[in-house]
Amino acid sequence: MSHAEKSSSVTAVELPILDQPVSHDAAADEGWIHSFETSAGLDGPGLRLVFFLSGCMMRCLYCHNPDTWKPQQGRRMSVDELAQEARRYAPLLRQGGVTFTGGEPLMQVSFLRSALRRMKEEGFHTALDTAGFLGDRVEDAMLEDIDLVLLDIKHWDPEHYLHLTGKELEPTLRFARRLAEKQRPVWLRYVLVPGLTDQSEQIEGLASFAASLGNIERVDVLPFHQMGKTKWKELGLKYELDALRAPTAAETVQAVNTFARFGLHAV
Repeated sequence: MSHAEKSSSVTAVELPILDQPVSHDAAADEGWIHSFETSAGLDGPGLRLVFFLSGCMMRCLYCHNPDTWKPQQGRRMSVDELAQEARRYAPLLRQGGVTFTGGEPLMQVSFLRSALRRMKEEGFHTALDTAGFLGDRVEDAMLEDIDLVLLDIKHWDPEHYLHLTGKELEPTLRFARRLAEKQRPVWLRYVLVPGLTDQSEQIEGLASFAASLGNIERVDVLPFHQMGKTKWKELGLKYELDALRAPTAAETVQAVNTFARFGLHAV
């Protein structure tokens, strides 16, 4: 999930590609990091250090970073190295925090669990950016180390969701309900794609569901863009959305207003 649908970086560090597998014994202490960057605005409150974990089981048609799909790509980093990197920005991050995204960070759940625990021990606010499909992997103890969940729900209709992502919708909804039961704060993310996710009845359905949960602090309506299509071509992947345009400002405002009509804080 991920900066696949957004572009908010201040600085970015691209890491070299390696191909050695991580051993089972090292899984909790070492993981694959595609890249990391600092950002503000969309990855949680305040200035964030954002770690992009490699690996994703979804195949979203509008994915901005298909180069994060392969599980063991990037650089192997230990939890200690992540903490060391966070300390470099500590004076700024005290007003923000650390966000784990991807790819889908729950693909590396053991490593993520350890990294979240360490960041909490270091005193940082933590955020998890996820599509929620693997939410069943998150134990209650792990939830306590996540201060904010950035939950991407790509579509409200199950068939359209399957077409758009290649995965079922229900696991994500199940995770959303569980987050509500545990009273964990959530920012909902919704990518507005003309012709795919802009149907008013679908947005209303998702807005009604989100409003019923009681823990949605904010809704980010993210306008679709074409910034990632060159990566698809570089990777030899078929990109199906070449002809699609970005939503107009008026269309984006209309979607924001739909969420707002259900009592949600939407931006």
